[in-house]
Amino acid sequence: VQLQASGGGLVQAGDSLRLSCTIFALNRAMGWFRQAPGKEREFVAVISRGGGSTSYSDSVKGRFTISRDNVKSTVDLQMNNLKPEDTAVYYCAAAFANPVTNYAPVKATSYAYWGQGTLVTVSS
Repeated sequence: VQLQASGGGLVQAGDSLRLSCTIFALNRAMGWFRQAPGKEREFVAVISRGGGSTSYSDSVKGRFTISRDNVKSTVDLQMNNLKPEDTAVYYCAAAFANPVTNYAPVKATSYAYWGQGTLVTVSS
């Protein structure tokens, strides 16, 4: 099982980036997490399997938007007004299967599969 994340890069503060992840199964909630150097992995955003429920960390709320296209089998993270503190390796992840349509977990332990990560660097 592989999740392929792409779209990272080096940008300046205030710029935007769009990360994309290939979904291997359509019936899973999908999340984005990030890990900055020397810090623990943290939750960024999640979208339920049908797309009807989303959740964001307080640090990105209002700046980041998660979306999914079940036809194209992708889940994207649009990141606007990037800040230096957003610098991290970003990981997409597929949650454990759950029958609740709006299931959108925020804990890393709720995720079964992880992508390899894509680096986002924001310079000041």
